[in-house]
Amino acid sequence: MDQVTKLASERAVVVFTSSRCCMCHSVTSLLTNLGVNVAVYELDKEQRGREMERELARKLGCGAPIVPAVFIGGTLVGGTNRVMALHLAGELVPMLKNAGALWL
Repeated sequence: MDQVTKLASERAVVVFTSSRCCMCHSVTSLLTNLGVNVAVYELDKEQRGREMERELARKLGCGAPIVPAVFIGGTLVGGTNRVMALHLAGELVPMLKNAGALWL
């Protein structure tokens, strides 16, 4: 099992970010404001960050931004555009509830 998959499966919501990424901050802020206890891994500060970046690049496909990479219930949801689209469509909160990240 690769490091990204292992970390993503340990909590209901996991976000891989970079400390200098404003969109990463926006996504984690949205999730936090919804009441989610987000596990955040800043790849530029992680000891195995480069290795995890390569793993995320393989999972996301070429050309896609690597961060933020949001996992809900151990499943890769995507990045900023996908999370915001789910939120605007009213689908994010039910997804978070199903993963056990929200109780209300």
